[in-house]
Amino acid sequence: MQGFAAGAALDPGPRGRAGMTRVVLIGGGHSHVEVLRALARRPQVGLRLSLISREVLTPYSGMLPGVIAGHYPASAAHIDLARLCAAAGAELRHDSVTALEPDAGRLRCASGAAQAWDLLSVNSGSTPGLQSIDGADGAGIPVKPIGEFLPRWEQLLTRLRASSPRPFRLAIVGAGAGGVELALAIEYRLRRVEGFGQLRLALIDAAPRLLPEHTPRLGQRLARILAHRQIEVHTGTRVAAARAGELLTSTQRIIQADEILWVTPASAPAWPASAGLATDAGGFIRVDDQLRSVSHPRIFAAGDVASFNSRGLPKAGVFAVRQGPVLAENLARATRGQTLLRYRPQGRFLTLISTGNRYAVAARGGWTAQGAWVWRWKDWLDRRFIGRFR
Repeated sequence: MQGFAAGAALDPGPRGRAGMTRVVLIGGGHSHVEVLRALARRPQVGLRLSLISREVLTPYSGMLPGVIAGHYPASAAHIDLARLCAAAGAELRHDSVTALEPDAGRLRCASGAAQAWDLLSVNSGSTPGLQSIDGADGAGIPVKPIGEFLPRWEQLLTRLRASSPRPFRLAIVGAGAGGVELALAIEYRLRRVEGFGQLRLALIDAAPRLLPEHTPRLGQRLARILAHRQIEVHTGTRVAAARAGELLTSTQRIIQADEILWVTPASAPAWPASAGLATDAGGFIRVDDQLRSVSHPRIFAAGDVASFNSRGLPKAGVFAVRQGPVLAENLARATRGQTLLRYRPQGRFLTLISTGNRYAVAARGGWTAQGAWVWRWKDWLDRRFIGRFR
């Protein structure tokens, strides 16, 4: 594999039945689908592979706005994990992990089933962090996990179509790239496709400006587009509580909302910290440059659930995808006790944000651009990515 420096070696450790190393993947995220694809193309001798996933059809987040806007059917934006596992010779368990015994090499699932492992890899993604918002658990719709969001989005569409014409107020809490893209996709779908002319859409974030982790020029371009599309933007606004029909801010301001979508910063599952794995302040698994847990060397992690010990990385799908081939190689090398590869994240990465109407904005470093040609570029990249798993 080109372009990666060698890292530390890993002792191969205990073996499962018949001398096979039991490798268990938790979650069907962007990194693990790359692992399965790599192992389907190049099977590894002596490795028994299992995937535990709460979803059998795993959604590709890059195409979610296109599904919401109506440009793609939901099926076009999903990867069939059953087919991918069959190609990789992996067992698929439709379940989710609730507890882990890292020293004993065991885990327990929501179904009550237990599974032993020699090497473990976690790519289970994240959910919106709602702990600091009073009443958030009982109000609104979290956008992640996407597989649970899409059916609820369809139910919302059905309710709106069946209701008499009236003003509908929708609040999206979280104005990062995902929240902005979702707001523009929803505005296009509801106003221009479904004909809900009385839509009032608000985008709310505690950050002082749109997309503070990106160049200000990107936020400025998107602010102009949001204003043109009559989407209210409330930056510097922290939501403190969610109640029936409204949000309450930390300054006691009330924002009316018939429905709330949560796209707040990522939150980690509870079980890694409960199991004693080294985690950061947010509960994400701390890993080294080989994608390996800094406290338990037989455990790897990638994507949103991982926190790099040496640097901070945005919770962006582009990193999870790039980590996949390195993770696949390191899992194979770990079974043989070989030197692991080092993952080197790119210093600058391309951001493509669609605006719902077959138009998109691009940014890389300080460069930005927008137009229908950017949407066609994004569409081509997304279709090419999903096609790799077909």
